[in-house]
Amino acid sequence: MKKYIFLLALLGGYRSFAQEKDSTAVFKKRVLDATEVDFLISYYKQDGVHSAVSGGMGSEKLTDLASNIVISIPMNADDILTVDAGLSAYTSASSSNINPFNGSGASGGDDDDDDDDKAGSPYGTPWLASSGASAQDALTSVTINYSHSSDSRNFIWNADVSFSNEYDYTSIGFGGGIAQLFNEKNTELSLKANVYLDQWRPILPTELHEYDRYGTGFLNNGYFSGVTVYDQNGVSTTGYLPSQFEDIKSVNRNSYSLSFAFSQILTKKLQASLFFDVLQQQGLLSTPYHRIYFADKSNYYIGQSQYIPVYETPENVGVYRLADDIERLPDTRFKLPIGARMNYYINETFKLRTYYRFYTDDWGIQAHTANIEVPIKLNDHFTVYPMYRYYTQTESKYFAPFEAHVSTEKYYTSDYDLSTFNASQYGVGATYLDIFTKAHIWKFGLKNIDFRFNHYQRSDTLSADIVSMGFKFVMDK
Repeated sequence: MKKYIFLLALLGGYRSFAQEKDSTAVFKKRVLDATEVDFLISYYKQDGVHSAVSGGMGSEKLTDLASNIVISIPMNADDILTVDAGLSAYTSASSSNINPFNGSGASGGDDDDDDDDKAGSPYGTPWLASSGASAQDALTSVTINYSHSSDSRNFIWNADVSFSNEYDYTSIGFGGGIAQLFNEKNTELSLKANVYLDQWRPILPTELHEYDRYGTGFLNNGYFSGVTVYDQNGVSTTGYLPSQFEDIKSVNRNSYSLSFAFSQILTKKLQASLFFDVLQQQGLLSTPYHRIYFADKSNYYIGQSQYIPVYETPENVGVYRLADDIERLPDTRFKLPIGARMNYYINETFKLRTYYRFYTDDWGIQAHTANIEVPIKLNDHFTVYPMYRYYTQTESKYFAPFEAHVSTEKYYTSDYDLSTFNASQYGVGATYLDIFTKAHIWKFGLKNIDFRFNHYQRSDTLSADIVSMGFKFVMDK
């Protein structure tokens, strides 16, 4: 599912380094002194006018409530086991319109037994959420990571496995990494690899699901039995036939990534790092329920025909256009992000954190991201940090807006995530730190509280807000 969220598992190895062991000492400082528990919760909402489910036009309203609990357990002086479990529940006007025809029992799923239900007098619109089952869903995820530090704390390795699942998508991942420190821990080189083996359970738009099920006679069967289809002039017709559509033959999506990073403490106040990733994806890289409308095909509708003249405006509250096909994209994609970070200690009150990344892929997208954050230490307990991020990208060579593709093309998408746009993100965060963990819940002392708010604004009108809070607890020894 499309989530600017922004989603979905918290992966990565821990890099907590202790002092080197004195050869004359019998005590070795532990990498992690006691069990730590992080509880994270966030609320996200967005809105826009370019729903990919409706072919690049329509409501993009979405809300998401997500929570994670991360438990880090010291297995011994050198090893840490981390378990990260998450749950995300969302409602989406866009996704609800996989089946936009209110009054029907069909949801468009391949295993639906309700497709023969009559729709009665169906109506729908890209501008409002329907009452279909796809209007809401939940994502569950879990990641288990194990890391080991050498006696000198100059070499660390970690391995992880992950699993996530939602209604139409399942992901299984595994990976690992190594990090080597040099120069009295002033220099670090790291390498990480991950593999994700994912699988779709494709949900098709209702009209294409019925065509796939019944063939050319679908207008007299299943959902469409007794339902009136209109042409562009609002006249009843039997001419709708999405002959361009072909059933999905592969449901797998595999992703492979290799990450390199170099970090260097340059002075007492300045630290810099460089990184680049190599990513390769294979399989079904399009989204099965994203509709496509061709400029060289006639238009057909279900619903209240008086709204056809205002179909592309929010004044349309009762008619929905039937798809010509679904999004089609290549079955491979190569991605290459390259970036750098720089952190500068100004004084006891102010610090500066900066980030830049360049991204390119073989779908024609190039992007730049720049981020700045200024932590301001108010006292021993409170730090606030304003932040700003700017992003810009070029469009994919497979993208075109609503009704701009033609049926002779091999690949096509009207998903505005693949369009040309720029975006700004403004935010502020605050951290409360209690190094003595005075506040307690059972055997756990509260170590810190972190709060963040960000507003995101994109040049294609998509806007979003996200509020998040995190609580870290440490078990008493």
